[in-house]
Amino acid sequence: MSPGYPRPTFEDKIVAPEDLVEHLRKHHIARPLVFTNGCFDILHRGHVTYLGQARALGAAMIVALNTDASVRRLGKGDDRPINNLADRAAIMAALGCVDVVTWFDEDTPIERILQCKPDVLVKGGDWPVEKIVGYAEVMSWGGSVHSIPFEHARSTTALLGKIRSL
Repeated sequence: MSPGYPRPTFEDKIVAPEDLVEHLRKHHIARPLVFTNGCFDILHRGHVTYLGQARALGAAMIVALNTDASVRRLGKGDDRPINNLADRAAIMAALGCVDVVTWFDEDTPIERILQCKPDVLVKGGDWPVEKIVGYAEVMSWGGSVHSIPFEHARSTTALLGKIRSL
């Protein structure tokens, strides 16, 4: 970026779902485009390792976060998420490996996947490739789908259990 021009802040990476397609076009988000999603409630080493590995599969990466209501419907506990959507989005956007952060209120991210048509769809190792939401769609337009094995066995639920036991 040339001197004299303001650098975009990490908040500029946070894009409302209704603005996602226009943002990708306007900002010339690079391809191949990687897409992943999740709660990312309390960011830990397992998350950042996974996100870095996912980003390495393409030139840019979109992370779609579950809204607070969507997290609650997943049955992770009445007090989840610990961090609200705005906080989770800001933390995710601050990561260098993340190019765009958006969200979804539905039970799955299929609408965001259909909006941005990623070249690469990624989830963590607990997801068999064929069970990843968007698998058929991404494969139909010539993309690839990956399940990245866990390198660091971490869990927000386990971390919260440990904190509560102290």
